[in-house]
Amino acid sequence: MNTITDPRAVAARVYELFDTGNVGGLDEVLSPGLVDHNPVPGAASGIEGLRLLVAAVRDGFTGTRHELVFQGEAGDGWVVSHWRMTATHTGDWFGTPATGRDVSFTGTDLMRIVDGKVTEIRHVEELLQLHLQLTS
Repeated sequence: MNTITDPRAVAARVYELFDTGNVGGLDEVLSPGLVDHNPVPGAASGIEGLRLLVAAVRDGFTGTRHELVFQGEAGDGWVVSHWRMTATHTGDWFGTPATGRDVSFTGTDLMRIVDGKVTEIRHVEELLQLHLQLTS
């Protein structure tokens, strides 16, 4: 059961789950009816799509760390977070085999949090930054 109710803390917990690879922990902070406006290609919009993404990060990288560069509330339960992820690429990442390279890239998420659960998310990751680090 989720005991976190502060919207910023709920959003921060999502990043902790990415960093630990704790797919099961997503039930603590994601609404079963979650709407993901930017799901992984081929994944459904919802909690299962986010499970897939957390597992992909866990399986593709070690030492994953999300640093919150900025976080603020935008009203009506919306939290905006700009983050930087650092890690080492040690496993397959959507078809790119492990390179052993250290990576650092940024992203911005908008999460709507109602009663301690993320009900809606819009996210943009700087995947070109990541791609260039993995392939150059």
